[in-house]
Amino acid sequence: MGPAGPTGPVMSREEVDRALERLEAEHEAVESSLLALQDHAGRRLLEGARLSGVTARRWAQAEAAGTLLWNGFETYSRTLETARELRSRRRWPSRDDLTELTRLLRGTLTVPGGTLSSAAAGAGGTGLTEGARLTEEVTLGRLVERMNDWYAQALDVVAAADAVWSALPARIDLLSAELQRIRSLAHSVGVRPGEHPAGDDLEHTTAELTALRSEVLADPLAFWAPDGGSSAPGGGRPDTARYDAAARALEEVRREIDAVLSVRQDAEQRLMKLRDLLSRADRTLAEARSARGEVLAKIAASEVPAVSGPPTALQEQLATAAEYRRHARWHRLSPLLESLEQRAEAELERARAQLSAVTAPLAVRAELRGRLDAYKAKVAQHGLAEDRMLIERYDVARRMLWSAPCDLRAAEDAVLRYQEAAREVLTPGGQHGPRGLRAE
Repeated sequence: MGPAGPTGPVMSREEVDRALERLEAEHEAVESSLLALQDHAGRRLLEGARLSGVTARRWAQAEAAGTLLWNGFETYSRTLETARELRSRRRWPSRDDLTELTRLLRGTLTVPGGTLSSAAAGAGGTGLTEGARLTEEVTLGRLVERMNDWYAQALDVVAAADAVWSALPARIDLLSAELQRIRSLAHSVGVRPGEHPAGDDLEHTTAELTALRSEVLADPLAFWAPDGGSSAPGGGRPDTARYDAAARALEEVRREIDAVLSVRQDAEQRLMKLRDLLSRADRTLAEARSARGEVLAKIAASEVPAVSGPPTALQEQLATAAEYRRHARWHRLSPLLESLEQRAEAELERARAQLSAVTAPLAVRAELRGRLDAYKAKVAQHGLAEDRMLIERYDVARRMLWSAPCDLRAAEDAVLRYQEAAREVLTPGGQHGPRGLRAE
């Protein structure tokens, strides 16, 4: 069935020439796009791939769009060629020529029916509008619009698949190569599945990368995140969420392996440091126990806390760590050393705190002695060393502080009474003689 009759008045020669010029430019643009789509690397990959899932469905729709596009382009090309040939017969076309040219350029053409719906394609539908006819009548201008739609829908699928295939498989392969390197290191230090969490994580990441690569190759559009509903370049991006998660998991394993390797290099030094820390804690506790006996003998009416024994559990774990080192069980030694280092530091701090708590009464007594002697020196500087009241109060305080056991509360009260008396006689206007002695 050929073109139907023209719509509207017969075109003039100038109108025909302008229409032919425009349609030829559109024809050239459509042809260039078709050839570019035909040569697109993504299209060639899709044609040769074993597809599944959303990609298989959308590639079938894209192929249907491509068929409609080529059929429409052939119809467009034949009509345009007929019009060009007719126009080239005469420089000044006759009325009949203009009538025929108007029919060709403005009339309707019989083309394959049906349009591909972007919404249906995106939702995994058939892609053909409901009730589509096998053929329909359209003008050349409308046919160009249809071809542009079919081209865009086919390009969406091709470009998105190509973008995913360009981005993910190579990155997955590089990550898999890094995984093999880390696996080799892991085995060298005893990190294996079932024996160490990092070994289990390696197995899981290996399986995930294998599955991910297979899925990306078979269904690339499942890994495309469109922006605004378009899959065209610039209208979306490859979805790398699963790849990124696998990369993070592998990085965690790598850090764990590095820690184990570090343990292998400096295990003896760390064990020696641990032994030193625990030895210092033992000595501090021994000092605290000795000091407690001294405090109980020298200080009365004072609560002296008990001192705990040495950290036997830590010593046992330290022996276990040394055993791990002798048998090169680095993956077990690594977490044990980290735990021991933290607990040994805490144990030393606890021992020091106990020593401070036990010796606190002696520190209080020493502070009181220093305060008493400081005030005595101050009194002597002002020529009041012979003041009888000060001498009596000083002797009372001194006997309490240098006796054993010392009653700290009573001694502190005696020191305070001496201080008050000293302040009284040292205050300007106080009752004392020319040399600072109390007046009779």
